[in-house]
Amino acid sequence: MTTSYHQPGAPAYASPIPIRGAHLGDALTSEWTKIRSVRSTMWTLGVMILLMVGIGLGVAALISAAGDSAGMGEESALALGFFGLLPGSICVVTLGVLTITSEYGTGMIRTTLTACPSRGRVLAAKAVVFFVIVFVLTTVVATLVAVMQHAIVDAAEPKGGEWLRATVGVGLFVGALGLVSLGVGGMIRHSAGAITTMIGVILMPLVAAMFMFSENLADLQEFLLEYAIPSQLIGIYGEAASGGSSGPLGWTPVAIMAGLAVASLGGAFAVMSSRDV
Repeated sequence: MTTSYHQPGAPAYASPIPIRGAHLGDALTSEWTKIRSVRSTMWTLGVMILLMVGIGLGVAALISAAGDSAGMGEESALALGFFGLLPGSICVVTLGVLTITSEYGTGMIRTTLTACPSRGRVLAAKAVVFFVIVFVLTTVVATLVAVMQHAIVDAAEPKGGEWLRATVGVGLFVGALGLVSLGVGGMIRHSAGAITTMIGVILMPLVAAMFMFSENLADLQEFLLEYAIPSQLIGIYGEAASGGSSGPLGWTPVAIMAGLAVASLGGAFAVMSSRDV
């Protein structure tokens, strides 16, 4: 038996709240609220800052104490930022994965896609909010560390292009690496599995290359050594920092990582569009 909602002759209820369609701005606001209200964001980015500043300044202090025996030669001190940036990037990878997999783990993704059924809009909002936060924070911290290392270490004066790559270039590279992680998280939908996969992608090429003793694998070994993510990160700082490697240098690693981010997010969009929540 059912009960009539409206009494005969009574006026229909009209909500005083204006009704309009949701747009990308609403999705961006929602994702911003999510990412700044969870503890994982504070912990991962806080540890990243601690690693970049602590290790960066520690290495600069050791180089300064060693004096001429450190062998800086004509190299600038900017490349010393790599030592703190590499472990710091693991924190960004973790946050990138958790940005999307935590919603699948808690079931929040059902509420998200009910409020915003467009998979592409949800994924785009997550990617934009995450990238802006990581890019701005990484660029600011990398700039701070570079300035302090340059002041501590007696080394060559870097050029303008070297400063730009060591600050903005590093921020773009780490932000794009985080987007690759977000895309992998969207495809795997499991936090532990996606984080393990990304750590393997970062470290395994170098480890595997170290055990390729056969001459038949020489070309593959060289490719892995030159295009592994840590090698590309060193290449951003310039030819001197890469130890004379013929791998990607300067802005090329940033372009490669941007391409990988687009491919990873495309894969995540395809998986989200073809599967139910």
